[in-house]
Amino acid sequence: MGRRLHRSGTLVMSLLMVVIGVALIVEAIVGARHAGVSPLLVIGVLFVAAGVGRLYAERKRGAAGE
Repeated sequence: MGRRLHRSGTLVMSLLMVVIGVALIVEAIVGARHAGVSPLLVIGVLFVAAGVGRLYAERKRGAAGE
């Protein structure tokens, strides 16, 4: 029960990180007023990368543990 709850929580948090990252990227693109790289864009890309990385690691860990 505990392991399943942990995996579900990890999945939800990872997907939430990806959604927040995409929202930050969209906000950076829509609100771009200057030619430089927006900090929101960088943070959004990092959020997406972290979320996808967590999903990948959890999938690999789950496959190895079964």
